Amino acid sequence: MEPFGARLHAAMAARGPLCVGIDPHTELLQQWGLPDGVDGVAEFSRTVVSALADRVAVFKPQSAFYERFGSSGIAILESTIRQLRAAGALVLLDVKRGDIGSTMAAYASAYLDPASPIAVDAITVSPYLGFGSLRPVIDLVAKHGAGAFVLARTSNPEGGDVQTAKRAGGATVAQYIVDEISQVNAGVEPFGSIGAVIGATVGESGLSLANINGPMLAPGLGAQGGKAADLRRVFGDQLSLVLPSYSREVLTGGPDVAGLRAAASSALAACRAVLTP
Repeated sequence: MEPFGARLHAAMAARGPLCVGIDPHTELLQQWGLPDGVDGVAEFSRTVVSALADRVAVFKPQSAFYERFGSSGIAILESTIRQLRAAGALVLLDVKRGDIGSTMAAYASAYLDPASPIAVDAITVSPYLGFGSLRPVIDLVAKHGAGAFVLARTSNPEGGDVQTAKRAGGATVAQYIVDEISQVNAGVEPFGSIGAVIGATVGESGLSLANINGPMLAPGLGAQGGKAADLRRVFGDQLSLVLPSYSREVLTGGPDVAGLRAAASSALAACRAVLTP
């Protein structure tokens, strides 16, 4: 398969720089008038697919909101992934896996091996057992043309305690992660398949991003307080690599299909105004 970085570059060029989260949590289901159960999650997911699957570049289902209903929830997630990919969208599964050795290899196989029933285009991963613990994921990314987004400087306030801590030599932990990603992506065109998660709400982080050569997922936009204009402050002159991510800001446009489409179009227009040279 063509490398994820190349496929993402093409998808963003064709459909625009936008990632939409699919987060069927209790409050949102209630807002849509749906039951907080398997039937509600299924209807929620069907509606998002129907409204947006053929017009948004990337979708980010949050696995936890499906896992809470056991095998029935996972079955809905599998179906949603298949429908999104069939419509030409890329699927970034938000699972934030982080482990070591054979366990991490099993996680990588579960999500990145095309033979898996829950295979996706990319996943989120945590490097806080050491960046080297991600080697099984990086290997399958290369083997199968998949992608991974590594947590670097996240939008949650608690993340700063660890991510801005200084290592020997003075660089922050987040900068170390960015530098490790840069090494994996070095020389890849149009950019590499290992990305970073850097929140839109972190402000002037002090991160040096010039060499990352990979996509940067920017959560925290919309309901979490981040605005598209904030992306300039966070990412500086690397805006062409940014994949803005909205969840509730778009999803609260539902359950009406037209409302979802209008919300997604509005988010995309705001991002294009900032990210387009």
